Amino acid sequence: MDLFRRLWTARKLIVVVMIPLSLLPLPLIHPSSESSCAYVLIVTAVYWVSEAVPLGAAALVPAFLYPLFGVLKSSEVASEYFKDTTLLLMGVICLAASIEKWNLHKRIALRMVMIAGAKPGMLVLGFMCCTVFLSMWLSNTSTTAMVMPIAEAVLQQLIYTGIADSHDDSDTVETQEDESGNKVMHKNITHLLLKYINIIKNTCRLVLTFIISCTGTLLQMLTPIDMPVPKKPKIRRDSLYPTKRDHMICKCLSLSITYAATIGGLITITGTSTNLIFAEQFNNRYPEAKVINFGTWFIFSLPIALIMLVLTWIWLHCLFLGCNFRETCSWSKKRKTKREILSEKRIHEEYQKLGPISYPEVVTGVFFILMTLLWFTREPGFVPGWTSLFEKKGYRTDATVSVLLGFLLFLIPARKPWPSDEEDPLAPMITWKDFLRLMPWEIVILVGGGYALAAGCKVSGLSMWIGRQLEPMSGLPPWAVTLLACLLVSAVTEFASNPATLTVFLPILSALSETLQINPLHTLIPATMCVSFGVMLPVGNPPNAIVFSYGHVQISDMVKAGFGVNLIGVLVVMLAITTWGVPLFQLTEFPAWAVMRNVTGSL
Repeated sequence: MDLFRRLWTARKLIVVVMIPLSLLPLPLIHPSSESSCAYVLIVTAVYWVSEAVPLGAAALVPAFLYPLFGVLKSSEVASEYFKDTTLLLMGVICLAASIEKWNLHKRIALRMVMIAGAKPGMLVLGFMCCTVFLSMWLSNTSTTAMVMPIAEAVLQQLIYTGIADSHDDSDTVETQEDESGNKVMHKNITHLLLKYINIIKNTCRLVLTFIISCTGTLLQMLTPIDMPVPKKPKIRRDSLYPTKRDHMICKCLSLSITYAATIGGLITITGTSTNLIFAEQFNNRYPEAKVINFGTWFIFSLPIALIMLVLTWIWLHCLFLGCNFRETCSWSKKRKTKREILSEKRIHEEYQKLGPISYPEVVTGVFFILMTLLWFTREPGFVPGWTSLFEKKGYRTDATVSVLLGFLLFLIPARKPWPSDEEDPLAPMITWKDFLRLMPWEIVILVGGGYALAAGCKVSGLSMWIGRQLEPMSGLPPWAVTLLACLLVSAVTEFASNPATLTVFLPILSALSETLQINPLHTLIPATMCVSFGVMLPVGNPPNAIVFSYGHVQISDMVKAGFGVNLIGVLVVMLAITTWGVPLFQLTEFPAWAVMRNVTGSL
């Protein structure tokens, strides 16, 4: 027993040591570039999936194994770790730091919730809308961490002002004259319910203590191993809900935020790290494509996000709140209950604490709008963009815009230009510490490791070898290949990190598409989106873990709700890639830029 416990404690070290040693015969028995590259790829992938070492550290494995095995020179590997998308991310992080520093995100979230109202259905929809909007520009994790405290304050207001009698949910402001007559009865019912709950809780505690003591005695008789005494679980102050319906509202609102953050991250190319990984790997592998930019991605993904937002809201509403949308989504002031009025009051109080809109918030909002407009109008496709004003073409990308505006945020004063009583009137909008606090350097190195792996697969010929092994799938139609890729990726990403999963699958799917003469975008874009649908477990992605930590939902709730969201996502992505994605990306034909890549790789 003690041996197993020690082995389990050292499981990560065992994986780190044994995986490279057990796979070492592959490059030694078959000394070729393909086998050496496959060795590096498998070792890195296992490290990523098992998380035996931090993701950023595992991404450095190609930096020393490729030169050691003669796959790539050290200088060639190093150049893969800093690309155009890194600069794009840095510029976006500068804007995100300004948004967070000056509480613009909180003002937007509270305003949207105030518009939606405090009816449970509309409250959930309001939080989902503001979370989707923020997640378009900020990371999914940051957005969830920002919105959840606001949602928790509203939920606590619902819990502490709830009335134990479930029939009181249907009482409206019109029946307030009956409230005084029933107040004593409600208090008595509440007192009795709390008393019964305490009795049940104490009984369960005694039974559990008896079982643990019996089990401990039995184990001591069988083995001399000392069993650790279980710690008394901490019971949250808000673990008691006035009614089951209140608990369902808490579950629905909590889960809706993590799902909305995932949906919002799909909309923009900078919304999540997996989108950036796809964009950079695709542009590296197919430099002549020139089809993936901020505008084309936004046009394709915005309808997906809107459809998923509505369907996910309906799914969560039916699952936790029931199908009576008229009761939970009415905007009529006459149908508001007491708790809804108090919740709206709490939201208004939080908004009033922000005070009037400040000068830094205005500047941040202007930069936000300006960055979006410059991204859209760089190369819109249907009309000449602003890059056509320059003589040399191809020098300016979305990263140019984001870095320029991010740099200006370090220079523009955070105070009005006229004389001020502040100690430092020239203090900038953001400082370097603000930038470093949000900059995800681990993701930057992880993305670089993916580029290095892709470069090694290309140079060594491993990608072509993989493509030849997948030739038996040539009889499948494109939509079937895409569906299989989506289902496989969405299943794997439930247990592995999203960036690591996508980094492993992108080269394989690219080689598969080239072998089957399918437009690579037909498989790569759906796989990139489906890799974000790891929403069934707390370990699926950081937003899930953040929401789970608040204690309103159990793992069974996440699995049940997440399965439906996962299924909705796959179906909507398949609908998009087979309808409006076809004319947008010319998916019916095998493009010339893919033919050129295929010919070059075969040479």
